Amino acid sequence: MKLADSYYHSTDVVALSKDLIGKYLFTCIDSITTGGYIVETEAYNGIVDKASHSFGNRITPRTKTMFMQGGIAYVYLCYGIHEMFNVVTSVEGQPHAILIRAIQPTEGLEAMQYRRNMPVVKPNITMGPGSVAKALGISRNINAFSLQSDTIWIEDRGLIFPDEAIAAVPRVGVDYAGDDALLPYRFYVKGNPHVSKPNK
Repeated sequence: MKLADSYYHSTDVVALSKDLIGKYLFTCIDSITTGGYIVETEAYNGIVDKASHSFGNRITPRTKTMFMQGGIAYVYLCYGIHEMFNVVTSVEGQPHAILIRAIQPTEGLEAMQYRRNMPVVKPNITMGPGSVAKALGISRNINAFSLQSDTIWIEDRGLIFPDEAIAAVPRVGVDYAGDDALLPYRFYVKGNPHVSKPNK
């Protein structure tokens, strides 16, 4: 069952980021369905968050998607190489987003291997946000697509991790954000092999 559109309208992006752990992310690109359950996320708390693209109410052709009503995909290019998929949350004008950093693949593994050019399946097939997008066929072509669409969506299949199984730690690669870089806005399933940078 797809998560209801209203699920994404919560204004608490940090709680939502944790709640998405264990939810199933799917895409159907070129008639091929691929997906798995989310094991690592990062919350970006809009205009007050120095690590966010929308910090200080910055509206650009790239960030304008973040200012739309929650429940859509925000896909951007990082370092000119990796496409990254974020879930836009909250209400229109409040640019919250959750970066999906890793999934545990469950469906369409052969298609993921082909997209990632991996003859042998290794944990890094969906480890890190660039790998997730590539494995699932996510590109900027589907930026601003609704998560109610049949192209990209998230389901609740009843998988729940207890609090003690989920780590809450600082985000990755946001050193420029000063104090905000230290906020425990990254969540991951402890011990999962697909997690990009487990804190030892």
